[in-house]
Amino acid sequence: MTPFFPQGMRAFVAFDSTPFVRISINNVVQTLAEAVLLVFLVMYLFMQNFRATLIPTIAVPVVLLGTFGVLAMFGYSINTLTLFAMVLAIGLLVDDAIVVVENVECVMHEEGLSPKEATLKSMRQITGALVGIAMVLSAVFIPMAFFSGSAGVIYRQFSVTIVSAMVLSVLVAVVLSPALCATLLKPAGEQQKSQRGFFGWFNRIFDRGTRGYGSSIGGVIKRPLRFMTLYLLLVGGAAFLYVTTPTGFLPDEDQGQVMAQIMLPPGATQAQTMAQIEAMEQHFLENENESIQDLVTVLGFNFSGTGQNTASAFISLKDWKERPGAEMSSDAIVARANQVFFQIKDAWVVAFGPAAVAELGNSKGFDVFLQDTGGNGRDALYSARDQILGMSQQEAALAVVRPNGQERAPVLRVDVDREKAGALGLSLGDINNTLSAAWGSAYVDDFINQGKVKKVYLQAEAQYRESPEDLANWSARNVSGDMVPFSSFASTRWELASPKLERYNSVPAVELLGENAPGWTTGQAMESMEKLADLLPPGNNLEWTGLSYEERASGQQTLMLYVLSLLVVFLCLAALYESWAIPLSVMLVVPLGILGTLLAAGLRGMPSDIYFQVGLLTIVGLSAKNAILIVEFAKELVEQGVSVFDATVKAARMRLRPILMTSLAFGFGVLPLALSSGAGSGSQNAIGTGVLGGMLSATLLGIFFVPLFFVLVQGRKPKSVPDGYVASDKLVLEE
Repeated sequence: MTPFFPQGMRAFVAFDSTPFVRISINNVVQTLAEAVLLVFLVMYLFMQNFRATLIPTIAVPVVLLGTFGVLAMFGYSINTLTLFAMVLAIGLLVDDAIVVVENVECVMHEEGLSPKEATLKSMRQITGALVGIAMVLSAVFIPMAFFSGSAGVIYRQFSVTIVSAMVLSVLVAVVLSPALCATLLKPAGEQQKSQRGFFGWFNRIFDRGTRGYGSSIGGVIKRPLRFMTLYLLLVGGAAFLYVTTPTGFLPDEDQGQVMAQIMLPPGATQAQTMAQIEAMEQHFLENENESIQDLVTVLGFNFSGTGQNTASAFISLKDWKERPGAEMSSDAIVARANQVFFQIKDAWVVAFGPAAVAELGNSKGFDVFLQDTGGNGRDALYSARDQILGMSQQEAALAVVRPNGQERAPVLRVDVDREKAGALGLSLGDINNTLSAAWGSAYVDDFINQGKVKKVYLQAEAQYRESPEDLANWSARNVSGDMVPFSSFASTRWELASPKLERYNSVPAVELLGENAPGWTTGQAMESMEKLADLLPPGNNLEWTGLSYEERASGQQTLMLYVLSLLVVFLCLAALYESWAIPLSVMLVVPLGILGTLLAAGLRGMPSDIYFQVGLLTIVGLSAKNAILIVEFAKELVEQGVSVFDATVKAARMRLRPILMTSLAFGFGVLPLALSSGAGSGSQNAIGTGVLGGMLSATLLGIFFVPLFFVLVQGRKPKSVPDGYVASDKLVLEE
């Protein structure tokens, strides 16, 4: 149609969410590429061998391709959720291949075997650990797939993506990676670690740190009471942070769209509404012209209702690249607009951002119905509404709390005396038909005009329905065919009434919208509203709806999700090791990872939302994975007759390098998520920040506490462990 428009006219979509979705997906794809590159660099730093580094890298596209096939089989699309899960999976899926390559190189260097022989022996040593890691990481995410509601939809896509990636990863690690090791790796004599330059400096520092780590492990095991007390303090700190961390549902995003609505007092004219529209347009086009792409206003409609006293605006912002800095974000634009709009005395004007999920609301923030469960009547309900709106202005956690409906307006009520009408031979149906046809309109019949069917409507002339007094001039026909004047059985009066009578769950209610103030979360804002509702007269209750209802429902499921995931992981480990004690030494490290996740989220002021919960479960699996690498080797040595202490220290020293390598690979894999900006960055930051913090604490604290846990659950502690004791690096496992 554009070619046929007059000059200077163009067509555009006033409210289009597709650019945000498209750019968000592109940003995640970029993050995916950055994650692969960073993981490659971390692996090369530790392996210092291009051939060895290439083997885990090859596993990435193979596993991702297979994961896409699984997603297609389950009917899922490539969206931001599945791509987020892909980014998380990259750091996890290379772990298995890294463990294979690192152990093959270790066996080659220590025993002088050829790549093929070393690969065969290495796989006999680590296959159990690989299976255990895959079981743990899969078990963590499987319970997510069975949760309901909107949160369950998000959980399921993460669960299917990560579990399928983990299963395919262990298959690649036991099938493809060993074949690549036997083919690509060179014999130990042909590849020596560099002792010069950057890599030489790194190797010397790392070897010195490994020796110091071995000494520290002996000191930790020697003082179990002291370090278990420290562990309990850390667990208590994690519990305190978990309880005090504010909650949310989905992070706020700059979606490139802003909306505004205008509400004038009942009875306001169209000209008065237009004046407010022009003032709103002037603000956006003059004060925000560097950020505004398009602006469309609609007279007679907003999300609260329709009428000549209502209006709305849809503002499309420029591309995120053209709006650098926080001062040009959608939140900043809305905040500045509301500072101007709140000074308007003749109308109520408010700007707001769109909801995180379009199908569950029109605006960001919270959505709640104030219900009259006590049957106090509409007047009492409106009085309670005004009371809670007034109190909300004094709450620091609340902002822009407003009713989502039209104010009560004068209406003309016609009171019919039913007894008189019946005595005069009139039924209520006859009276209603006369009123609706005369003062409104009534469809009568069709007729054909020039080959087209036209409708016939019956309606009174305008001069006979201009004022309430005109009702006395009308009559209704009774059963005898006589005309009975309305004045003989009806009277009129003016009263205040709402244009529509709202109910929620069959209970009289009014809807309230609001947002969390800057620095506060939606969970805290909802708690503030609930506290205010307790101060209202009896018979008034709040009922959450939309995204707020989903947030409350998901919050009630969160603890169950954590407990169920931990239980499934524990049972999988118990079945793998055929022991109840050994899995305990693995599970005890989980709170240390949770502590880092909570600290990282708290330092960046992030709430415990759905993405944070996914990151927290990821850390549960990562923490257990690191512990398995130590416990698996220590267990095999103990079974060969090595003392618990010697076996633990040897296993810890031998596994330090792969633990640090896999943890850093995972950490750098999610680093682009934590540092992301632009479209969709809120969700990426929510996942990346918690996972990165949890990875650091789970690794730095876990490598010291896991050996202690293993010794304690075995129930055999050495009588005397000399300070500075360093176990031998020589580790020979029976085939």
